[in-house]
Amino acid sequence: MAHTASREMSRTEGRRHPLVATAMVLPLAALLVVVFGGWEAVVTQASSVGVMLGR
Repeated sequence: MAHTASREMSRTEGRRHPLVATAMVLPLAALLVVVFGGWEAVVTQASSVGVMLGR
């Protein structure tokens, strides 16, 4: 019985709710955007896609 319980616990330890994972990643993503100037690249790509779609 104890073996089953420990196996079940270890299975759920590595799982996180998607919102928790997002909250953990967003600060790092924002830092990388600022450090590497990624915002301009995102705006440029969005603009190109908009032109291709005829907007």
